[in-house]
Amino acid sequence: MPGVKPRFLAPFLAWDWSGEEMTDVLVVDDSLVARKLLIRALPSDWSVTLTQAANGLQALTEYRRTRHPIMFLDLNMPECDGYEVLQALHDEGITPTVIVLSGDIQPHAQERVFKLGARAFVRKPATPEVIAKVLHEVGVR
Repeated sequence: MPGVKPRFLAPFLAWDWSGEEMTDVLVVDDSLVARKLLIRALPSDWSVTLTQAANGLQALTEYRRTRHPIMFLDLNMPECDGYEVLQALHDEGITPTVIVLSGDIQPHAQERVFKLGARAFVRKPATPEVIAKVLHEVGVR
């Protein structure tokens, strides 16, 4: 898969075989297709360890377990939506870099996610160029 390299996992750090430190990324979307499209849009030269979650409850459980520094988050999901994930992270004082991806691009949706701590808002589906630009804008790459 582009952008995902074989890795050696050690406590607290992960490296690809070249010795580069890898970035832990959590991709949260109830659509498997949407998750795959996003993963394919990640920069091919970015060494990442990917984890996927199909809803907000899975995302919160996984985040609390591993503290991924980067989270790509859909808003509309069953069980626990993206707003609820952002609210829980905010209430717990947790501040990962959250990039929201959604088809709901209404201004009030964007205002709400930024108030809850999201660093960027991207319309789905996102192209590799848009993802690269957003990662640069939020200081990840």
